[in-house]
Amino acid sequence: MKSYNATTYAILGILTTECKSGYAIKQLIDESLNHFWKISYGKIYPSLKLIAQDELAEVCTSSGHGKPDSNEYYLTSKGLEVLKDWLEKPIEQLPTERNEVLLKLFFGRYQDREKKVLHLENDKQELEERYQTYISIEQAIINHKDNDEDSLYWLCTLDYGKRTTKAAIDWCDFTLNKFL
Repeated sequence: MKSYNATTYAILGILTTECKSGYAIKQLIDESLNHFWKISYGKIYPSLKLIAQDELAEVCTSSGHGKPDSNEYYLTSKGLEVLKDWLEKPIEQLPTERNEVLLKLFFGRYQDREKKVLHLENDKQELEERYQTYISIEQAIINHKDNDEDSLYWLCTLDYGKRTTKAAIDWCDFTLNKFL
């Protein structure tokens, strides 16, 4: 079976939801996947073209009143099998993190105490904002009754984000106390 890149598999997965157009896919990525899996806007349409070309999805063109035509993509049975096959394979990489705050702190001996504190306080504030975003997303998922089959999985991935963000906030507090 042909192998695809992670973006293609992610888009195949998105096509199992109500998101069928490139625009709707981009919105879902921005609102949910982007918190743990980055996909640039410029990769969506080439991936959709490949998915259609390889008959993993059918393309239907719809025209709206006064709006330009738009393509909608519907997963084929072949596309679903490719997605399922990928989901069954072992994880190839452990998550890695690039964290500029940690990098600067690692060399913190050469940095002013005020700058260290400022970086940590800013990081903590951004993490707290992210945590509140996760709470909002969680409420939206809980209140959205149409996706009961997917909700459990979405909430599990969201829980990971909440827990790691909460741990990072706690780490900021602990570390700030060393410099205050």
